[in-house]
Formats: sequence, structure tokens, C-alpha cells
Amino acid sequence: MKINVVYNKHIENYEDILSKIEKLLISKKIDFKSFELSKLANFGDFTIVIGGDGTLLRTARYYSEWQIPVLGINSGRLGFLSQSDDEEINFIIESIINNNFYTENRLMLTSIDRIALNDFVIKGCISSRTSKFYLEINNKEVCDYIADGLIVSTPTGSTAYGLSAGGPVVYPTMDAIVIVPICPHTLNARPLVVPSTEVISIKTADKLLSVSIDGYDTEKCVDKITIKSSDKKAVLAFLNSRNYYSILRDKLHWGISEAK
Repeated sequence: MKINVVYNKHIENYEDILSKIEKLLISKKIDFKSFELSKLANFGDFTIVIGGDGTLLRTARYYSEWQIPVLGINSGRLGFLSQSDDEEINFIIESIINNNFYTENRLMLTSIDRIALNDFVIKGCISSRTSKFYLEINNKEVCDYIADGLIVSTPTGSTAYGLSAGGPVVYPTMDAIVIVPICPHTLNARPLVVPSTEVISIKTADKLLSVSIDGYDTEKCVDKITIKSSDKKAVLAFLNSRNYYSILRDKLHWGISEAK
């Protein structure tokens, strides 16, 4: 096995975690190379990522080109996708070496020659005010939203911005696309979950749109955006001791009543 080790130099304590991983891999005679997030390259057949969810999103998009599994070691905040932490490094490396992990192929979305693993967030170019958005699916008019914006997300991204905006939690391996209005100015505006085969188009009465991809990359002032499923799938790796429902419970305190 050859391993890519990816780190984000802007994450606190990344050097300590990177050093631990590299020393362990050397001691176990595992072939590896380390790459800073801004200088990704393809060397191995498995990837370990040091950072938060943003680091993992960018890395998973990159390695989807070769269908290489990506496993995150969280050194950020919530770490919903980067589930393991630096206290488990020995266990993580042993699990990878012994194939004690499973992988999931995750749907990604594409538009304007960009790929999103979480979501596209669409707002008017005049960000200080609400806008009127026109939603079409497969070239058929669906509805108009007066809102601060629209989120078009994958099932993976349903627990990110979409959840905060009132969208549903969608099981991450489902073939579906979620459309969530941000702060809509009407009570009858509701999120939509549609098949992943649908083609979604959005325009605005303000003429121009601002689009952010996975919370970071931004395209400003386009007149229309068309979003569909990408042919590529991200491959995320998880330890066998993890499952999606335990993650919901641990990270989002799902189903845990408050102490009295």
C-alpha cells in the first residue's frame, strides 16, 4: 500500500499530527508522501487528510479523479466528515494497514466547470438584500423564491449549510439532490429533494448571481447557473467502528435529550 498524507498548514497543531503519522508509517515500512493542501499530487492508493471538513472536501474532490479513498483526521472544529481525531492515530494506521475500514462513493455536483461535494450556494450579487430566484428543473418552471439565497446540495452536504437553513438530513449514499431556500420571505417555501438525474437551473430578478462552491471557491456575477450530478464520485473511507447514525448522534447530538 502507498499512502498520500495531506495536511493543511493553516490548521493549528498540524505539524505534531503530521510528525506522528510520518513516524508511524516509517516504523511500519509503509511507502508514503506528504503534500500540503495547495500542492496536491497523486502518489498512493489511499489518502489520509489532516484538517477539518473543508480540507477533506477539497482533497476528496481532487482524488476523485483516481477513485482513491480519503480518510480524515479531524483537527478543525466539528469534523463531521473528518471523523477520527489525533488521539486515535495508532488505531487509524493499524486499521488502514489491516483493511479494517469501509468506503462510500459520494455523489458530487457540477456546474460552471466546477465540482462540489457539499453544495453550491447561490445568492444575488447584491448580498445586502434579498433577491427573487427562479427555479427550473429539467427546463420546467418549478417556483419562485424571495429569499437570501438557495442551497443546492448533495446528500453529503445535507448536514452542512443546508441543515442550518432548515433542510432535511439525507442519507449520504442516496442518489438525490437537495434544494433549500435561505431565509425565505414566505411560509410556503419548503426544501425539495429530487432525484440525482434532474438538471437544476436558477436565475434571479437581480440579473446576476454569486455562487460559492463548498463554502470556499466563488464565482461572482453569472446570469444563470445550471447544476447537475457529476460523473465523478468522491470516495470517503471510514473506520469499521463508525456508522452514519452514531456520527449524527456524536457530532450533532442527534436524539439526545437535554439533561434536566
